[in-house]
Formats: sequence, structure tokens, C-alpha cells
Amino acid sequence: MKKLILMGRSESGKTTLTQVLRGEEISYDKTQYIKFENTLIDTPGEYAQTNHLGRALALYSYEADIVGLLISATEPYSLFPPCVTSMVNREVIGIVTKCEQEEANPDRAENWLRLSGCKKVFRIDSVTGFGVNELITYLNK
Repeated sequence: MKKLILMGRSESGKTTLTQVLRGEEISYDKTQYIKFENTLIDTPGEYAQTNHLGRALALYSYEADIVGLLISATEPYSLFPPCVTSMVNREVIGIVTKCEQEEANPDRAENWLRLSGCKKVFRIDSVTGFGVNELITYLNK
């Protein structure tokens, strides 16, 4: 599997997705620091939400083959500015999480990711398993 770093705001689903991709039972576990485990790098949402911590994400992205930008389908806004993926010399994919929640709007979240520059976007729901296999297949290519 290609090494994937997950970036997004707090509660966007990064750690839950990490647990699902590892085959672990889902449990709430607040990520306090950047965690390297095999082919996954989980990052705290505060790093994406705080300007001076965001620089660390840029540095850690060099440790990955693919950068995954996450936006929950329940989000009212996007942290990622237009064309931000042009700043990364790695493949960047978009991941829309929480797609099967009642208040979800996955079309809006996908649009934000595409505006950010993501050419490939996956829609998933880690709790139900929706779309997870497609992401795993892509990472295993």
C-alpha cells in the first residue's frame, strides 16, 4: 500500500479512517501528535487549522506517497483554499467522509476538494464502510 498522510480539520474523520484502513475497531482517539504507523500518517486537525502548525504538515507530506485532504460531508465550510494542491509535489487526493450521515452534503464537500485541486475524490463513510474498499484498492495500485 502507498504511504498516505491524512490532513483535515478536527473531527473530519482522519483517525476513524486510519483505524478502518488498519482493520481496527473504531474508537474515539484524539490525535495529539503526528502518528507514523506503517503506511498511514495521521495528523491532528489543529495542524490544518492553525497557520504556524500548518508548516509542519508541508514538511511531513514529504514522508508520504499520497496526500489525502479530508472534508466531512457535514462541514459548513472548507479549510482548503483554491488550488492549494499545486503547493505539493506529491499526488493529492480528496476524501469526503461521513457521507451517509443524515445531514451530509457530499456534493458540496467534493466540490470544495475539486476547487482545492484534487482531481481524484473518494466518498466514504468509515462507520458503514461505504466507499472504503475503493480507497484501499486505489492505495494498493
